[in-house]
This record gives sequence, structure tokens and C-alpha cells, in this order.
Amino acid sequence: MNIGVIPARYHSERFPQKILTPIHDKPMVAHVAERALRSKLLDKVIIAIDHEQTRTALESYEFEVIMTSPDHKSGTDRIGEVLSKVDADIIVNIQGDEPLMDSDIIDGIINLFHNSDIQMATAVSTAITPDDYFNENIVKAFLDEHSRAISFQRQINQNEIGGCYKHLGIYAYTKTALTQFIQLPQSEHEKALRLEQWRALDNGIDIYTVITNYPHHGVDVPSDLDYILKHLKK
Repeated sequence: MNIGVIPARYHSERFPQKILTPIHDKPMVAHVAERALRSKLLDKVIIAIDHEQTRTALESYEFEVIMTSPDHKSGTDRIGEVLSKVDADIIVNIQGDEPLMDSDIIDGIINLFHNSDIQMATAVSTAITPDDYFNENIVKAFLDEHSRAISFQRQINQNEIGGCYKHLGIYAYTKTALTQFIQLPQSEHEKALRLEQWRALDNGIDIYTVITNYPHHGVDVPSDLDYILKHLKK
């Protein structure tokens, strides 16, 4: 079974309660869940919450919601708790602050797992703008010749422009890989860059990628909402 899990942390440091920010009279995370449910390859979509306010805000919707601990260090750790309650073969981590996420990207990542050697995957985009290169909220991904991620950075040098992709905030794992990941301590790169995927790279877990031209726009700070409101139909 393939499941999509949306880790919905209530207390965001840069943008408090952003997952509940109303977009066209609907909480942001509800838009994310509706888009995930369009996937042709997900058998189930779960919102992993950590606060009663989130449960209350989603009561009028028919989403499957699971309460998790507020103490998790990352979204993947939160999803690990969900896996202790729901069995799955492939688990897709869908960020709760990406209301424009395209379900085709979810399906593209799941399709990578037809290769049994792949244990973890993510998505990157060629649609990276000049401003993105120097925006620390936009994570840049560097790949090898096999489309495996070799590095993720918030800041890059001038001579690295053109050699990287925009990272999209979505991951998928086999049950075995996710179980291994959450048992590992946070790595130094992970803590320094606030990028949980470094825990995998620092421990020898390959991250394969789907390359798309999707013009990713997540919500990191309140000013990002202007673009979302303009492009998300009511």
C-alpha cells in the first residue's frame, strides 16, 4: 500500500500556525490534502497533526487525521510515528505548506520505486530563477549522473549557478528506509542547515530524484502567500 502523509506542525518558527492560514476560506493544509488526494497511486492520505487547534480546524473536512507528538525533530520523524499505527510499503512525505503541489509529482516519485534498489526519493525542478539562487528559503539540490542527490544547500557560490536544481519539499521512502531513518540521530549537516534530508546522505542512504519543470512555490514566510493567493483557484 502507498500512503501519503502530510506532517502538520502547529508551531512554525518563521510563520506561526501557517498550516492553518486561510487561503480562500480554507486552511492551507486542507488545500495540500485535497491535491494529494488527486494522486492516482496513493491508496490513502493522512494528515499527521500535533495540536488540538489543528484537529478543530479540520473537523468539517473528511480527511484522515492522526494525532502525533509535538516533540518530533523533523517531519520525517513525525511520519515515523504514523507508520507505527498504519502499515505501508511506500510512504510519501508531502509538506503541509505547499498548497500548489501537483499530484503528478507524487505519482512520478512513487513510480521510481519500480526499481527495487531505490529506498528513498525526492523531486527537483529545473524551474529555478535568478532570485532563487540567493534565497536561503529555496533549497538547492546537486545531483550526480544517475540523478541521485549528492548535496542540498541553502546558500551557493556564484560558480555553482547553473549546476543545481530547485528542491521540492516532497520525499518518499520504503518502510525499511523510513524505519532506519528515524532511528538515526540528527546529523551535523542536518542541524546546521535545518535540512532533514542530510541525515540520509550523511548515513549513506541514497536519495534518487524525479526531475521536473514544475515551478514550485511553497510558503516559508507570510509574503509567500501573495503568489499562492494569485495562482490558487477558489
